[in-house]
Amino acid sequence: MDQLSPSRPKAEDARPTALPKADPVPAAAEAPEAEDRAPPSWRIRALMFGVPLLLAIAGGVYWLTSGGSVSTDNAYVQMDKVSVAAEVGGLITEVAVREGQEVQKDQLLFRIDGHPYALTVAQASAAIDAAKVDVGNLSASLASTSVDIRAAQEAVGFAESNFARQAALMDKGFTTKAAYDASKHAVEQARASLGQARADAAEARAKLATGAGGVNPQVEAAKVQRAQAEVNLGRTEVRAPSAGRVAESNRLQLGQMMVAGLPAVTLVDTAHPWVDANFKETDLAHMCAGQRAEMRFDAYPGLVVRGHVQTIGAGTGSEFSVLPAQNATGNWVKVTQRVPVRIAFDEVANRPMIAGLSTEVKVITSGGCK
Repeated sequence: MDQLSPSRPKAEDARPTALPKADPVPAAAEAPEAEDRAPPSWRIRALMFGVPLLLAIAGGVYWLTSGGSVSTDNAYVQMDKVSVAAEVGGLITEVAVREGQEVQKDQLLFRIDGHPYALTVAQASAAIDAAKVDVGNLSASLASTSVDIRAAQEAVGFAESNFARQAALMDKGFTTKAAYDASKHAVEQARASLGQARADAAEARAKLATGAGGVNPQVEAAKVQRAQAEVNLGRTEVRAPSAGRVAESNRLQLGQMMVAGLPAVTLVDTAHPWVDANFKETDLAHMCAGQRAEMRFDAYPGLVVRGHVQTIGAGTGSEFSVLPAQNATGNWVKVTQRVPVRIAFDEVANRPMIAGLSTEVKVITSGGCK
């Protein structure tokens, strides 16, 4: 039997072979791995107590400092602006500036044709000479009236003596009534001629009278006319009344007719800017002049310029509007008013200031008002 089935496995050979068992991991090796995965207890405590503490401190600081300042973004850079106009009219013959140019006081801006005004000066000078000639003629006339007075006085004396003789003869009956009346009439005519001569002399002296300055009024009037003509001639050169930057110079064109009094160019005083900040009326409780301020500009991110409150407006913006609100009736809505506050610069900004720039102003009110 055993020989016939030599390949049949034995019963014990048919059992499945058992896998080798893995070596057990020592307990000491598992402990460090567990410790690496678990955070230490001091870190947990720091997160549990530190984060809330920091949040509480930050909230307290914000609460303490939030009432120490007021701010507004309704603020704009302002500068003094002077509109320069020609005082006389005429043709523009020279333009000495360009848009955006910095100019100094008394610097030439533009020139108007001065030939018509030079002719007016010459005409006024001729009027002075004519007035002086008239004064000379009046002096000669006064001298001639003096001669006429003496001649009239002689004629009066002769007529009076002749009348006296005729009156004596008339009393004795040796003359006629006609001769007597003729001599009497001659006396009256001589006296009238003397009166006329004296009146002419008085008129000549009146025309030669001088004013407080010792100058004849006609000559003085002619001199005033010439002075006015010279002033108008000088006004043909339009100069800067103050230092600043040229703006709106598009009307300065060669050959253009300038009208007297019409603004031709604007000078902006960029050296002395300030900020007009429109604060809410509810922000003014602790604000007063002299408090520190910080200014930030939309055009220059990151730029902070220090300043101070210079003045607080005397009225709200609506009070100075063209059509102020009329709240006399009961049908109205309460609106928080804005008060203009002028902020002065305490330092020169390292970026150029431009009139009208949008600004954010923060006023430090924690120090109170002094």
